[in-house]
Amino acid sequence: QVQFVESGGGLVQPGGSLRLSCAAPGFTLNNYIIGWFRQVPGKEREGFSCIGSSDGSTYYADSVKGRFTISRDNAKNTVYLQMNSLKPEDTAVYYCAANLMRSTVVPDIRLYEYTYWGQGTQVTVSS
Repeated sequence: QVQFVESGGGLVQPGGSLRLSCAAPGFTLNNYIIGWFRQVPGKEREGFSCIGSSDGSTYYADSVKGRFTISRDNAKNTVYLQMNSLKPEDTAVYYCAANLMRSTVVPDIRLYEYTYWGQGTQVTVSS
């Protein structure tokens, strides 16, 4: 049973930074597009960034573009999300997942293409 594990969340003041990590013991992240998502209570899960498997191509939704950076360390089998200039509206539970349906990054994230959801990590941006 594949289980993604997100970590690195916490409480941060507006304008602050956090780095999230996405790991999947026993599953090779390097072979798949990995996406980052977030969800607040009462709202749909939102995909906002992903990174390609072979060429490292990336996609960012407008809501995070210029503030968040996705990267991967193949040697550590880990995907990261560096979040800078955080805003209160970034408060959510953050998840990562693998895209098993696509091999090329496109300027869109379709929730149904992703699988292997973890428990998520809470990010709270508040003063």
